[in-house]
Amino acid sequence: MNRRYFLKSLSALTGITALGKIPSVLSAPYFDFYFTRLSYESGDWEVDERMPANVLNSLIEYTSLRVDIKERIVPLSDPIMLTAPFCYLAGHRLVQFNHEEKQNFKRYVENGGFVFVDDCNHDIDGMFARSFEQQMREIFGENSLNKIPNDHAIYSSFFKFDRPPRTSIELNGWGDDLVHDYLKAIEVDGRIGVLYSNKDLGCEWDYDFRNKRWLKVDNTRFAVNIVMYAMTA
Repeated sequence: MNRRYFLKSLSALTGITALGKIPSVLSAPYFDFYFTRLSYESGDWEVDERMPANVLNSLIEYTSLRVDIKERIVPLSDPIMLTAPFCYLAGHRLVQFNHEEKQNFKRYVENGGFVFVDDCNHDIDGMFARSFEQQMREIFGENSLNKIPNDHAIYSSFFKFDRPPRTSIELNGWGDDLVHDYLKAIEVDGRIGVLYSNKDLGCEWDYDFRNKRWLKVDNTRFAVNIVMYAMTA
């Protein structure tokens, strides 16, 4: 976790009544990184169940981060999520945050947090896409979510990419050949706070990590880039 975010997140927690829960998260000093999945009331957040373990395996394999191998599932409405170095949120269905979920999402992002949001439908006008983008407009403003250029730092934060990697889901998963050649983001103070994908990357990485040996190129390398950007930017 970069020092700027850690200090700001602790400052943001001042006055929150759930402070008694915080030591359970901060009591793991030997880990640089842990994977936090955000649950939310309105949608089907429990998707791509093998993806976190696969990504964590890649971080151990490629980086020097001290990684907790257990996925943590935390309600977006719980202030404890404000202490996480990285959050993942995904689904297929409606996204309609309640008051506490909106409040925590906004506070987390504006205080230096990083949320990777993945539309499991891999479309641009399905229920998840339409409702999540509406939530972002309500929380951060009408034009807050924008395409990022292909020379953005996230494409070179560890491995080098010329553009967002294409997924097998896009190419033939649904038979519609819908390929998104961009990612979107909400930036705060010059760094990404919300990275948003319509590419269904979570499904692409949803396999037992031991099956990577059958791949010519490890397709989770871009996940490493996302995490390393979140930790260092």
